[in-house]
Amino acid sequence: MELRNYITDLPLASGDTLIGAKLIYAVWGQLNSAKDNLILYPTRFGGTHEQNAFLIGPGMALDPERYCIVVPNMLGNGVSTSPSHVEPTSQRLKFPLLTHADNIMLQARMLEAHFDSPSIALALGWSMGAQQACRWAVKEPDRVQRLLMICGTAKTTPHNRVFLESLLAALEADPRYGSDEVPFGGLRAVGRIYAGWAYSQPWLKRERFRESGYTSLDDWLIRYWDALFKARDASDITAMIRTWINHDVSDGGDLAAELGKIKAKTTVMTATTDLYFTPADCQSEAKLISAAQYANIDTDWGHMCGSGQSPSDTDIIDSAVRSILRV
Repeated sequence: MELRNYITDLPLASGDTLIGAKLIYAVWGQLNSAKDNLILYPTRFGGTHEQNAFLIGPGMALDPERYCIVVPNMLGNGVSTSPSHVEPTSQRLKFPLLTHADNIMLQARMLEAHFDSPSIALALGWSMGAQQACRWAVKEPDRVQRLLMICGTAKTTPHNRVFLESLLAALEADPRYGSDEVPFGGLRAVGRIYAGWAYSQPWLKRERFRESGYTSLDDWLIRYWDALFKARDASDITAMIRTWINHDVSDGGDLAAELGKIKAKTTVMTATTDLYFTPADCQSEAKLISAAQYANIDTDWGHMCGSGQSPSDTDIIDSAVRSILRV
């Protein structure tokens, strides 16, 4: 794996401009002479290129010996340009709104500058990565040959937005939010809310957290969720939440018409127990894509089936990648 960067002044969909916007991206493998083996695999909420690596490697569908796999870090994730890069801390919440339109524009500029604008053999992603992959297929229908959306929708649903608004409210309730102090209480509250959504009710009832070495529900909440979110920057979390809330590949227009533009061979898949991106929501969108098939991931891991934590679910996803690449 090679870590690279691309820097440009980026006009944002909001009307602002990011001066010297930096895209940090990882590359596995090499682009071939025909420039037809590039796979674009964007990151998800709170994740970096490192969290995407579990699906890449020799013998897997995303084999660097066969493909050039490019993993761009999403704006606001703390690696590419993000509010947490601003000093002092109290100024970070003034960071402009970041959208997936901005992510895709920055990624497109990088591909033009560093790869000579190749076709995209496959755009794929999990969660917010799936959102970006979908937007690529909508906006570049002649360029994206295949699309794999894992636990993600083309537009944020009202129920999904309610969850996201609860995260913002938890941060805003901490009096230290937006100051030079770390809002540890708000961050802890965000983690506790997330804990009830990311995994399924059956997963929790079966106490499957014990498989990872946690001794009780309290132990899991403290050592996993509290630690996870207390290590993150509140302004970056805010930026990613706002990106997610504003996600809509139709930009407020006709969603059916926009999804109808997709020419890529498409697979839309989600967990039977996903609370963010439900089977009903994902299946209804898949029906609007002419070359799409829908598939369930039958699992109790909920949304986290796509995180690499469940080996059996990773095998299902790897098989789906392998299958679509044969098309």
